[in-house]
Amino acid sequence: MGSAPDFTCKSETKEAIIEAIKQGYRHFDTAAAYGSEQALGEAIKEAIELGLVSREELFVTSKLWCTDNHPHLVVSALRKSLG
Repeated sequence: MGSAPDFTCKSETKEAIIEAIKQGYRHFDTAAAYGSEQALGEAIKEAIELGLVSREELFVTSKLWCTDNHPHLVVSALRKSLG
């Protein structure tokens, strides 16, 4: 089984996402396990503030990771992703 991508350099990830928005990308896929949710959120916020895109133009997906797929973990995992 492969490992998740390493997004330890959040500033580079954020800048890459902003550039993707500038190039016309509108669908972004993330997951808490990827470590990219925060950088994606910051990039979207900045892109909206810069007038590059509106939130309504973007489609963002995330995933509930299998390790969080237990009844006592689901709500807190979703809150963390949406926070």
